[in-house]
Amino acid sequence: MDLITPDIGIVFWTTVIFLVLLLLLRKFAWKPIMAAIDARNKSIEDALKAAEKTKEEMVQLQADNEVILQQAKKERDSLLMEARDTKEQMIAQAQQEARVEAERITQKALQSIELEKQKAIVELKNTVGELSIDIAEKILRQELTDTKISEKIISQSINDLKLN
Repeated sequence: MDLITPDIGIVFWTTVIFLVLLLLLRKFAWKPIMAAIDARNKSIEDALKAAEKTKEEMVQLQADNEVILQQAKKERDSLLMEARDTKEQMIAQAQQEARVEAERITQKALQSIELEKQKAIVELKNTVGELSIDIAEKILRQELTDTKISEKIISQSINDLKLN
């Protein structure tokens, strides 16, 4: 049973060595270990605070993004409305210009028709005049063969010339 009961000297020296080791650890190792643990705790707290701050910033960014998205949608709608208005104005202007151009073409066509009508009338008058002269010439040739009628026509022509 010697093995189970320790000797007083061994217990004493073990206790002394343990206390010396504890004092050495406290003097040299305890402060660096505690400082490392404190630094680790502080870095964890800082990381948690940074994560919380980042989370708040993300929430704020999402809210800002929503606002920007709403503004972009409003601007898009505004641009689309403006484009529609511009399109309608362009169509109305094109229709108006087409009406004016059609009216101008119609007026030009009517003037051209009137001009052609006047030309046709003048040509018809010239043709009628030429035919009348040809007929009159033929009649006069027949009547001039008779001297009494020819003298009468000549004197009437001279009288007509003097009156004019």
